[in-house]
Amino acid sequence: MLSKRQEEILKLIVDEFVKTAEPIGSRTLSDLLNLSSATIRNEMAGLEDLGFLEKTHTSSGRIPSDKGYHYYIEKLITNNQNYNESFNVIDELFSNKDIKRDEAIKQAMNLLSQLTNYTTIALGTNAYGSRVKKIELVPLYENVCILLLITNRGHVESKEIKIPENSDMEEMKRVIEIFNDILFDCPIAQVSEKLHYEINEHKIKEILIYNSTIIETFLDAFTQFTQSKYYLSGQSNMLYQPEFNDISRVRELLSFFEKNDIFKLVEDTTKTGVTVRIGKENAISAMRDCTVITVPYGLNDSSRGTIAVVGPTRMEYQKVIPLIKYLAKHMSKLYKE
Repeated sequence: MLSKRQEEILKLIVDEFVKTAEPIGSRTLSDLLNLSSATIRNEMAGLEDLGFLEKTHTSSGRIPSDKGYHYYIEKLITNNQNYNESFNVIDELFSNKDIKRDEAIKQAMNLLSQLTNYTTIALGTNAYGSRVKKIELVPLYENVCILLLITNRGHVESKEIKIPENSDMEEMKRVIEIFNDILFDCPIAQVSEKLHYEINEHKIKEILIYNSTIIETFLDAFTQFTQSKYYLSGQSNMLYQPEFNDISRVRELLSFFEKNDIFKLVEDTTKTGVTVRIGKENAISAMRDCTVITVPYGLNDSSRGTIAVVGPTRMEYQKVIPLIKYLAKHMSKLYKE
């Protein structure tokens, strides 16, 4: 535990660094506290020795370390901030009973991104933990079928697909049988990759000779199954943060987003409550200067989704954490109605 004075200094350093993105020196704190610069320098040196602060190479000032941010989040954040205005905007969105669930989630992620100025993510019910249980094809009318994908969690995804003209339904059923054979228990997120791999195997290759269009139609549909429950908003917000002025870091971050690797940051829906991973805790080089805050929301009694906010380690934690928790409660209600 830190002393009251150390806590006060650490909190001020985090608050000021969040605002300015500049290392904080003793003179800045001296203007805010009724303490001499020498006393503050001694306390800052002590906090650095304890691992709560770091000294930059370009300034005599200090910045918070990952450990310092965690202490700030767990011990120093107060709940006396008034976020009623933001909460009311969230309430208004979810009070619209005419809006479909998927559209509500998409708009919620856009709203959260606007309220925080960070990148936001929602990972829905067919997350990485869901696996293929059964695939069915239901004829709807001429040249149109419904492709049904049933997961191990009992969730059913449906996709209306157009099939090639003059297609043989028996041939289509044969394709579905083979898909059921090779994709059973396959993670949803790996379906497209698995199918592309299996195309070179004997069964798929044999069908491909007769009707490659059928295979491509199914591949497109499965790809959309995988992507349809991922909601990403505000990717460009990160590029306006001072931490990403370096062009090489911008390229690395954009590549990370474009590959959709960012969804791997939130794929674990087994954890409960708010999880905060700061800097190097993300174990991905593109995210070494970022914080990922995740919170699960209930889908049903046996499965959950996840929402997340991604921003610089110099994040407005005091604002973001209450907002993401409040939004998660609304998201859970969507699946209970």
